[in-house]
Amino acid sequence: MELRVAIYLKLILEHLIEHQMNRYQILGESYEDGPCTITSNKNSDSNLLSLDGLDNEVKVDGLPNNFRAHPLQLDSSSDPSNSIDGPDHVKFASSLHETKKANTGIIHGACLTLTDHDRIRQFIQEFTFRGLLPHIEKTIRQLNDQLISRKGLSRSLFSATKKWFSGSKVPEKGINELKNTSGLLYPPEAPELQIRKMADLCFLVQHYDLAYSCYHTAKKDFLNDQAMLYAAGALEMAAVSAFLQPGAPRPYPAHYMDTAIQTYRDICKNMVLAERCVLLSAEILKSQSKYSEAAALLIRLTSEDSDLRSALLLEQAAHCFINMKSPMVRKYAFHMILAGHRFSKAGQKKHALRCYCQAMQVYKGKGWSLAEDHINFTIGRQSYTLRQLDNAVSAFRHILINESKQSAAQQGAFLREYLYVYKNVSQLSPDGPLPQLPLPYINSSATRVFFGHDRRPADGEKQAATHVSLDQEYDSESSQQWRELEEQVVAVVNRGVIPTNFYPTQYCLNSYSDNSRFPLAVVEEPITVEVAFRNPLKVPLLLTDLSLLWKFQPKDSSGKDNEEVKELVTGEPVMIGTEVISEFLINSEESKVARLKLFPHHIGELHILGVVYNLGTIQGYMTVDGIGALPGCHTGKHSLSMSVRGRQDLEIQGPRLNNTKEEKTSIKYGPDRRLDPIITEEMPLLEVFFIHFPTGLLCGEIRKAYVEFVNVSKCPLTGLKVVSKRPEFFTFGGNTAVLTPLSPSASENCSAYKTVVTDSTSVCTALVSSASSVDFGIGIGSQPEVIPVPLPDAVLLPGASVQLPMWLRGPDEEGVHEINFLFYYESVQKQPKIRHRILRHTAVICTSRSLNIRATVCRSNSLEDEEGRGGNMLVFVDVENTNTSEAGVKEFHIVQVSSSSKHWKLQKSVNLSENKDAKLASREKGKFCFKAVRCREKEVATQFSEKYIFADIIFGNEQIISSASPCADFFYRSLSSELKKPQAQPSVHAEKQSVEDAVRLIQKCSEVDLNIVVLWKAYVVEDSKQLILEGQHHVILHTIGKEAFSCPQKQEPPEMELLKFFRPENTTVPLRPSVEQLSNLIKTSLHYPESFNHPFHQKSLCLVPVTLLLSNCSKADVDVIVDLRHKTTSPEALEIHGSFTWLGQTQYKLQLKSQEIHSLQLKACFVHTGVYNLGTPRVFAKLSDQVTVFETSQQNSMPALIIINNV
Repeated sequence: MELRVAIYLKLILEHLIEHQMNRYQILGESYEDGPCTITSNKNSDSNLLSLDGLDNEVKVDGLPNNFRAHPLQLDSSSDPSNSIDGPDHVKFASSLHETKKANTGIIHGACLTLTDHDRIRQFIQEFTFRGLLPHIEKTIRQLNDQLISRKGLSRSLFSATKKWFSGSKVPEKGINELKNTSGLLYPPEAPELQIRKMADLCFLVQHYDLAYSCYHTAKKDFLNDQAMLYAAGALEMAAVSAFLQPGAPRPYPAHYMDTAIQTYRDICKNMVLAERCVLLSAEILKSQSKYSEAAALLIRLTSEDSDLRSALLLEQAAHCFINMKSPMVRKYAFHMILAGHRFSKAGQKKHALRCYCQAMQVYKGKGWSLAEDHINFTIGRQSYTLRQLDNAVSAFRHILINESKQSAAQQGAFLREYLYVYKNVSQLSPDGPLPQLPLPYINSSATRVFFGHDRRPADGEKQAATHVSLDQEYDSESSQQWRELEEQVVAVVNRGVIPTNFYPTQYCLNSYSDNSRFPLAVVEEPITVEVAFRNPLKVPLLLTDLSLLWKFQPKDSSGKDNEEVKELVTGEPVMIGTEVISEFLINSEESKVARLKLFPHHIGELHILGVVYNLGTIQGYMTVDGIGALPGCHTGKHSLSMSVRGRQDLEIQGPRLNNTKEEKTSIKYGPDRRLDPIITEEMPLLEVFFIHFPTGLLCGEIRKAYVEFVNVSKCPLTGLKVVSKRPEFFTFGGNTAVLTPLSPSASENCSAYKTVVTDSTSVCTALVSSASSVDFGIGIGSQPEVIPVPLPDAVLLPGASVQLPMWLRGPDEEGVHEINFLFYYESVQKQPKIRHRILRHTAVICTSRSLNIRATVCRSNSLEDEEGRGGNMLVFVDVENTNTSEAGVKEFHIVQVSSSSKHWKLQKSVNLSENKDAKLASREKGKFCFKAVRCREKEVATQFSEKYIFADIIFGNEQIISSASPCADFFYRSLSSELKKPQAQPSVHAEKQSVEDAVRLIQKCSEVDLNIVVLWKAYVVEDSKQLILEGQHHVILHTIGKEAFSCPQKQEPPEMELLKFFRPENTTVPLRPSVEQLSNLIKTSLHYPESFNHPFHQKSLCLVPVTLLLSNCSKADVDVIVDLRHKTTSPEALEIHGSFTWLGQTQYKLQLKSQEIHSLQLKACFVHTGVYNLGTPRVFAKLSDQVTVFETSQQNSMPALIIINNV
């Protein structure tokens, strides 16, 4: 039984010892390692550390919290020379490792039953209360009695002899003055050791008050004997006893600990004990929330002799800073960095990595880029040393993607380290997917996609259409204009209706275009993707084998999807061809775009995912002081030092949705599908070339050029049309060949016009011809902006080309003009997805001043020789040469003046000058007067006819056929805006309608439909060679007496006026014609002799017969009242003209039919000689069928003067 109890006791003691050892070991590790995060997470079993905020976790292998693999223990495989603690530590570690290895398989207490457990527990309890504690109490009592008896005698003798010999008190020595007596040994029965033993027993049974007294007494004895090692231990235990006393009767004597630490370190030279004392004191201070004092104490013990100890103390000091009431976060991070550095020097790579990771949590995102770079660089190197390659790549990646402020050499070193580590990572899984590369930056939103071939360069006089290219900047206003042009031509093709599924063609997609739908691309036509790169580093980056990354889903001709999906790097060339850029250099801090092409060879759905390339640097550029390059970086002058293969995805965020209430209250983004084109079947492709296309013209100048249309596809095209906002700028000629001249071009000896040689007898007499606007593509209901291109057979076969003449006319306004042409064409075989295609061209024309023409028309007072009814008109044309000879123009010759109208025509020129050659030098003016008559009834067109009468008055020997191309073309283009005016809508109320009809009839009397075309030639000296330029100007006359101009007049801005507020009394103001319009309702003419001789000495009264002709200018019956009672009351008129009297009936009431002429025979009575004005009759008129009377005086603007002579 006793043997069994002895065995049980031995097992219990071994178990207790091992349990206590493990307990102290775990406690030591918690102090040494510190918490893994700033928040002091107590779950120390976790082996996952947060690394640099990279959203991934670093698993620190080999850090279990047990004694067999302590984190501070050096690895057996590490180099012993790296350990600063010497070889003893290595030997101790190896022996400890062997001991633990031998005891690895022993399991204690496996054969114990539950009864054995109860008996052991009962034995321990009885052993403690009946044996151990009474024994300790008895020992303390005996030691106390012995010490009282011994110490009392020795103290009395010592004190007496000391007083006898010294005579005074011996001063105490300071710590620095004491000698090193660490070699002093006391015998076991020495009273000082007995006191220390009793203090230890009291401390063991938690009798801290008595233990403190004993330690304090022993401390004094040790100091008297200068046993500094013993004294330091007594001071240390006295401080601990004072701290552990319940109720804290006395404050914690921190100076005891400071003295003990100084003694251990300076006198005893025992850093292990000093370290133990510092850790113990720091824990006591931390329990009292004195973190600042604890941190200062820990930092004070750091030194250069032991990196491991210094790293441990610095880490603990860092935790003191973070646990303060007001945490000192930056001091925590700084001391963590110091601790990590010392751990690294001590060979503790895992602990160094942990410290740097915890410090990175503080520095991240604070704008301390240099500190972040240093920490990430160290984390990357430590992770690489520990073979944690993914973490190393992530750390180096953060150095490169941040806006680094490092020097170029430093950035080059970081980049080389990253490439080297990255290459090692990629070699571990060569068959895996391509990882993402951090450099260069890609601005995904700035990615542009262009569908089609590149624009051809100009070849001599042959200039290709500008169309759309990636070199053009986006302009929202221009884009809207192109959209409107396309809608206009589509509406014309679809009989005035835009289809519901119409979507404007977009050849270039960018961040401003509408990318909500899948774009359409044509098979065998390239797709160009412009990717915007930016190099944030100060070192150049070299991208090699740069190409697009794509995924393609082919479809068969029926539109069904195939199951096979081709993807990524090695796409089949049969489906999609990929362009590879061998080298693409991006200089330091440079933004550069790369244009990559794909060539689809099959219909289907294409998805462009990103770019793939080799990232490298140029060698011979970077040498870094203090940072050595990793092995494997071979050098070469201006050659690729190292490169890695990777990819970057193009992820474009669509526009934010803001239509519905839900979208406005939340953040939602629409799709952006510019990188997901649908490859459709083959379509025709048109190329347009302009030959001899001018860049500078005179205003109104006519120039002939040629346009070449080429079908470069394998499909025939048809329905070719061109649309422009400026149709008056160009023409392809009339619809019939008769109307189009065959002259090749406008040069020195040939004309762009169709001309006929005339004899001299026809000079100043109009030559009449006619033409219909329908022959020139213009008529009621048509779109003059949409012009069909006269292709032979209306079809352009594959590979075929055709050249067509094109006449150009310089705009009437001076300056630079951008004129947009949009060519529309379709495929002969209708395609379901793409119904049509377009080609854009922008022509830039610079115009300079030439002639300024103004014209007026007025009614002629002459009524003789009229075949038509309604009277004649006089047309006055003023021509001014506004050219200042900047274009080398010598002079202008007016070669012909033509008229075009449905109802009027020029009859002859009434210029009195005999000079038939109308020349105008710079700043000269010329005035022309022409007589216009109504057309004959057989020539007059019906209301809805588009036939115009052309009358040409020539001033030379050649007649320009104004009713043929290009003269008539440009004339009709100038009228296009007039033809597009909406017709007046009928009113709702009958009474109001009748009033409006009356007003309209009166207004028509003052309206005239007469258009003047002035054709001219300009003689230009260029390069010592004289050229003849031709041109024409148009003046559209609408109203009698109102001046019209050939070019739009600049309107001066109105002056600022005060803002007036008023309340309109009656908003419905009745329509009433103006005075000028009423004055043209009835045309009056007085016929009388210019002078009349009368013998006043024979007969005092002189009677002169006068005929008053009244002509109804309207197309309705008019009631006329002629009142002869009107007399001139103006004194000026009386003084100049004198007074006379009308004899006979003083008032006449007449009714004139439509365009009727009536004459009244009047008599004027004069009493003496003089000059008289006969224009005194007042004429009133109103429409016969109208209740509302519009009447006004019909006065002639010119006086009718008669001279009365006496004979």
